[in-house]
Amino acid sequence: MTKSELIEDVSRQMPDMSKRDVEIVVDTIFERMRDALARHDRIEIRGFGSFIAKPRRAREGRNPRTGEKVQVPKKWVPFFTCGKELKDRVNEPLQPKKG
Repeated sequence: MTKSELIEDVSRQMPDMSKRDVEIVVDTIFERMRDALARHDRIEIRGFGSFIAKPRRAREGRNPRTGEKVQVPKKWVPFFTCGKELKDRVNEPLQPKKG
């Protein structure tokens, strides 16, 4: 599912909201999630999962093209942990699509 498909789906479920308002809500949610991860805060969405920024240590890597050694600096990477409800739902047998 893409962001535009998400906006379309939410717009269909919320006929009282304009598509532009739904887009603002979706953008705001994603922006707040980006802000929280940039602050290294944990995001937990019950029934879905949690996001956290984890540190990755500095290391020595290699340029795949030349094989030359390069220093890769310490950095933070986003990490997602799936919640139990989502994991269970993903593992359910497929149901035929309606319509």
